[in-house]
Amino acid sequence: MQAVAVFPSTRDVRLIEVAEPTLTRADEVKLRTLDVGVCGTDREICGFHYGTPPRGSDHLVIGHECVGEVVEVGRDVAGFQKGDLAVLTVRRSCNQPGCPSCKEGRQDFCYTGDFTERGIKEQHGFMTEYVVDRAVNMLKVPRELRDYAVLVEPLTIAEKALIEVWQVQQRLPWSCPHAGRGAPGACHHAVVLGAGPIGLLGAMAFVNAGFTTFVYSREDEAHPKADLVRSLGAMYVSSQVTPVDRLMDRVGTIDVVYEATGASKLSFDVLAQVGPNAAFVFTGVPGLKGGATVDTDRIMRNMVLKNQVLLGTVNAGRDAFEAAIKDLLEFRAKWPRSLDTLITAHHTLANYRDGLFTTEGIKHVIRFSN
Repeated sequence: MQAVAVFPSTRDVRLIEVAEPTLTRADEVKLRTLDVGVCGTDREICGFHYGTPPRGSDHLVIGHECVGEVVEVGRDVAGFQKGDLAVLTVRRSCNQPGCPSCKEGRQDFCYTGDFTERGIKEQHGFMTEYVVDRAVNMLKVPRELRDYAVLVEPLTIAEKALIEVWQVQQRLPWSCPHAGRGAPGACHHAVVLGAGPIGLLGAMAFVNAGFTTFVYSREDEAHPKADLVRSLGAMYVSSQVTPVDRLMDRVGTIDVVYEATGASKLSFDVLAQVGPNAAFVFTGVPGLKGGATVDTDRIMRNMVLKNQVLLGTVNAGRDAFEAAIKDLLEFRAKWPRSLDTLITAHHTLANYRDGLFTTEGIKHVIRFSN
């Protein structure tokens, strides 16, 4: 079968022939790949900034945002049958007895750093025609999400951020007394930094949770991304019009920031603007480009005197995947056209380079099968 792989030693990206995987354990499931999303991580791996092949291999099959159709199940598998749609988690346990997180199935909080990740770190990924993995690493997806399930994995970034924000903010009286059961974020203002796929999916998640949501990004206020933001019922704020130090004039009190840019200077400048009891969530991983000047005294003073929380989040557990599937169903009902707009183009496997190296638009997807 065919797969897209990177060869770090020769700095090469190409379509290769590999053996079709077979079930080797009774708890495994085999998927026929339908769609694989392309993200910034894939492009950075293709730029050879990181990405580690499995031991003994000179290449790494990339791709970690995958939806597939079940074609075979092991004899001990329950909950999946042929024809089901499924998505896969990405990170795998370090398998070290001293790691309590991996022992509990929460490898997204691995202590040792010896985890592996499909398509990223020491395990081949999903940009290939068939995939085999353990059933515990898969989640069933409703058939009505066929065209959007490739967005589940990137949406888990926002879902995990929200899960952590809810947990952290239990430290104080934070819920709005008249919010109602269906709008836990009501009475609070959320700022999403960045209007890429992660930021736009995050905006959907925050709006859906009841937050008054603002997306702050560099595109002008007439850009199609700004129109997409407004179609969700969120507000778009362009950095071309509103500098960071005037952000509060547009937003009001900032209760939560969901960072989705990987831009450290911008992020810390915004951190200096957040309000009392606020939570700031980092999700981006900036390159090591050298230091940036920030007002550390002001930031530290605010964090102490205003009871602010700064946290980082990476990867996602099963709970975030379940929340993403649930929310995608709600997004599909609320904003079908907006959800369609998120996916810029589907590319065939033969044209994989167009999907990997085209940066215009929002989300590019490699479509293996209808």
